[in-house]
Amino acid sequence: MDPQERRRAAMASLTLPPPAKAGRGRLVSVAMTLFYHRGISPVGLDEIVAETGVTKTTFYKHFRSKTELVVAAIEARHAWQMTAWKEAVEILVGPDPRDQLQGMFDVLDLAFNEPSFQGCHFINAAAEFPNPHDPVHRAAARHKQVSHQWFRELADRAGATRPSEFADAYAMLFEGVLVIRQVHARADVARAAGPHVRRLLDAFIPNGRKST
Repeated sequence: MDPQERRRAAMASLTLPPPAKAGRGRLVSVAMTLFYHRGISPVGLDEIVAETGVTKTTFYKHFRSKTELVVAAIEARHAWQMTAWKEAVEILVGPDPRDQLQGMFDVLDLAFNEPSFQGCHFINAAAEFPNPHDPVHRAAARHKQVSHQWFRELADRAGATRPSEFADAYAMLFEGVLVIRQVHARADVARAAGPHVRRLLDAFIPNGRKST
């Protein structure tokens, strides 16, 4: 695959699947899209019910409250996004863990330049529900914890000298880029971060050492 084909294939993997046609799955997938584009609080239960075409009786058969639906939608977004991102990174740069840590910012660049980009769904949710004990905040935080663990695992496989310390520094850079893109509308920020990612990798993975 040439670079343009790889980029197109990676973008295809980052496209949300069509919403489910009925039942709980439809409620979750439609809510996930509405929450991402509009925010959680502005989207009322009546709108969700109308958009999905289900009755409130059906809604309450699956969820006791809107909060339960919000948590389910965040968890669904997490499951999809982890799989989609791993696929997109491998499409762009292959299976090598060091290359994937660099390539993660290439995937960010693709996402940042899509018209549909509305920021990080999980940062948005955590900011909208800032109480760390709120179930919505906790669901969003779990995604970030799993992502941090993924960064650490890639660093370990790549031969990083201190993978946990690397993952902390890498996550700071990764999350900072997400915030700068959203707050300052810098669509180029993932590309601008590229040299900093390379310096970080060189500092923790001496001589470009890779896993075998």
